[in-house]
Amino acid sequence: MTCLSITSMREKFQYKVFKSKPSFVVVRCVHTSCSWKVRAKKLVESEYWMVTKYEKNHTCPTDFKPVRHRQATSWVVGECVKRILINPGRVYKPRDVMDDMKRKFGVDISYSVAWRGRECAYNNLRLGTPEQSYKLLPGYLHMLMDTNPGSVVNLEVSDGNKFQYLFIAFVASIHGFSYCRPVISIDATHLKGKYRGVLFTAVCHDVNQQIFPLAFGVGDSKNDASWTWFLGRVKSVFGVNPALIIVSD
Repeated sequence: MTCLSITSMREKFQYKVFKSKPSFVVVRCVHTSCSWKVRAKKLVESEYWMVTKYEKNHTCPTDFKPVRHRQATSWVVGECVKRILINPGRVYKPRDVMDDMKRKFGVDISYSVAWRGRECAYNNLRLGTPEQSYKLLPGYLHMLMDTNPGSVVNLEVSDGNKFQYLFIAFVASIHGFSYCRPVISIDATHLKGKYRGVLFTAVCHDVNQQIFPLAFGVGDSKNDASWTWFLGRVKSVFGVNPALIIVSD
């Protein structure tokens, strides 16, 4: 039905489902006097459908143009803009979605539909939702420790089993720190996903004056509790040195 919805927007018509059962579906033009119709049946033991009847000519008035396109749902919008989001560095705002749908299909959509459509596209590209990704964290950390023995990871959850904090320090960073200058720079940046949060980093300079990553952390915000938790893990992993300097903005 997604392909049919996109076609209807491109060809400037709208349809409604007249009959629908698990084995077949019939759709017609929204205008009651129009003869356009498609009937399709589901193939046995297959996910594909076969069109069994197609009345391709529209007999509805040419000036019949509803204000909103009923096929421009968030799911269909997500399918239309999915290719644009393949580039991970692309900043694509709901307002951009609205402009692209207007330019490509001549369809006006609301800000909320654009936002939900963009989220649908993100979920399809990620092959899952943010909630499902959070559930994969314990397994990912287990594999990280299995393939990088000596690394340090900490995952903390709330009493309701909700994500709170994450800390990762790879074994290469732990061993390499002893060959770096005893100056650690710490910083944090806001995340832009569904649940926001903050990414904490701790880095230093190696003997070649290159940035050497030490540890990463994720918390809920730039508050005292998150910073205390992250710096406590940095201290426990890299130890205490009277000559150590910590730099922060």
